[in-house]
Amino acid sequence: MKREFVTPISEEEIKSLQVGDMVYLSGTIYCGRDAVLPRICRLADEGHLGDINLVGSVIFHTAVSPAGVGPTSSNKVEIEGSIAKLSEAGVRMHLGKGAIGGDTVAELNKHGSVFAVIPPITALLSNNIISQRVVAFPELGMEAFHELQVKGYPCIIAAAHNKSIY
Repeated sequence: MKREFVTPISEEEIKSLQVGDMVYLSGTIYCGRDAVLPRICRLADEGHLGDINLVGSVIFHTAVSPAGVGPTSSNKVEIEGSIAKLSEAGVRMHLGKGAIGGDTVAELNKHGSVFAVIPPITALLSNNIISQRVVAFPELGMEAFHELQVKGYPCIIAAAHNKSIY
């Protein structure tokens, strides 16, 4: 089923999603991968997120470079290891690629979050980005924590409500 959501995403909207749903996202998406997501988890643990509001948010497992954005493997230790903590902090949807483990699927369910995959279509995704800026850890360059404003960003729900396509 084709669905359209504007961030922040509510718990009710997440509950309505099913594995296989095609979703188009608009609004704010945070971007980070293995270099920065563990740091964001530490900030969440310490209560020092500042202007970063994770409640109802979407995090895309990617770096942001002049060449564009494209999904990185979500099953990297640092990325998959951050999914439970970020979901607990309010992230409703994680975007990436690759199979995530059963324990991670269970953690998503526990915290009312889902995982969606984005096919590796970097050039096409650039057309859906309205603006971008670094919001934390600028010293990491393209690996910094970025915020994108997007319109109609495509993804497919891969894990929701303790079910997975993997």
